[in-house]
Amino acid sequence: MRAKCVAAVLALFAIAAAQAPRRAVSLIVIGGTVITENAAHQVLSPGAIAIDGTDIVAIDTPNAIIRGFSAAETIDELGNVVLPGLVNTHTHAPMVMYRGLADDLALMDWLQKYIFPAEAKTVSPEMVRIGTRLAALEMIESGTTTYADMYYFEEEIAKTTREAGLRGVLGQTIIQFPVADAKTPAEGLKRAESFIKSFRNDSLIVPAVAPHALYTNDAATLVACAALGRKYGVPVIIHLAETEDEVKIAREQHQATPVGYLESLGFWGPRTLAAHGVWVNDDDIQILKKHGVGVSHNPESNMKLASGTAPVTKYLAAGIALGLGTDGAASNNDLDMFGAMRQASFLAKHATHDPTAVPAQTALDMATIGGARALGMEKLIGSLEVGKRADLVTVSMGAARQTPMYDPISHLVYVTRGDDVRSTIVNGKVLMKNRELRTLDREAVIDAANRLSQKVRAAVGR
Repeated sequence: MRAKCVAAVLALFAIAAAQAPRRAVSLIVIGGTVITENAAHQVLSPGAIAIDGTDIVAIDTPNAIIRGFSAAETIDELGNVVLPGLVNTHTHAPMVMYRGLADDLALMDWLQKYIFPAEAKTVSPEMVRIGTRLAALEMIESGTTTYADMYYFEEEIAKTTREAGLRGVLGQTIIQFPVADAKTPAEGLKRAESFIKSFRNDSLIVPAVAPHALYTNDAATLVACAALGRKYGVPVIIHLAETEDEVKIAREQHQATPVGYLESLGFWGPRTLAAHGVWVNDDDIQILKKHGVGVSHNPESNMKLASGTAPVTKYLAAGIALGLGTDGAASNNDLDMFGAMRQASFLAKHATHDPTAVPAQTALDMATIGGARALGMEKLIGSLEVGKRADLVTVSMGAARQTPMYDPISHLVYVTRGDDVRSTIVNGKVLMKNRELRTLDREAVIDAANRLSQKVRAAVGR
């Protein structure tokens, strides 16, 4: 069957070549099914996309695209699914180097007894570069095209992300105690401002300010972070209401919920991204809505750390810009957004005792256009539409577990895994085609990570 489809496409190319001149573009992607994630949730089966430079210039049937355009390169995905690149709204990319280092612990024990001490001994520019390169490899291979990050030496993360070809909303972390790249919050803020100035006009990198959390920063630092974000018009990223302990701290110290306390400081703004948002009440949700705050839901990390279940159905009902995140691979333990989609749907159904909660289409929305909205980037990415950036991935549907396929959206959420991704394109550039990487040397990236892991093991006594 596939051979017949390919033959038909080749015949169309031959016919088109003999007819009227066609517009020259850089890339054509032909898919068995194209899921646009536009406002109408349009699906073309079959469909094709014409890309010129960084942008999508046409989406139509393969026949129409082939007749209207000629490309320097054509990617044949007949029989496969083409969809917008996945948007991971919360990570700590270099923490892939701590994957499996400490498991089966509550968040505060995990942080204070293992992660913070490990970071104190091992975080360096080299560690950040090697870890980010490994994270980028994992994301490219599993279909993520944009990710939001919070970590140290964020300029190194930005350079490595750009070299890999990924899109990133990258936040320089600000925290009250001494860390590898800043001994004081003031020094961290200075680094953040320098980082913003260096990358604010970059085509792939959106610099951000990332105060770690309200329990790891004092009021003055939180206010200064928000002010810095507003000064340059960049996002502000913060962990929010991840655990009951955080709520307890906020009530004991500030007589308010975490959301309410940050509201009292004037912290919230339309370019703020709140990661987790598990322990919030109805009033908190209305505050977040009022300020246009985006929320990143991290179901796998929250379940693994037993942090709780975010009120996803309430967020959606309130019209909150809600995206999905994996969190860092130290607490998940992977960066596979297909797993995040599946677990987001299952967890909502389980928590509400409602099998209709977060259906497959909603989970896919959260991983694509919803994530773009949470990051304030919906005009550029998150759906396949003319004029948007050409960020897209293709997924094979040929595995035994994917057969038969009645509904491609159901399969993407409930069946597909990251290693089903065939090709990954960001900003019109092919980063991976038919599982062959173009911007990273897979063997070299993994070898470097394995060598560094020996230093991590020695530093933490594992």
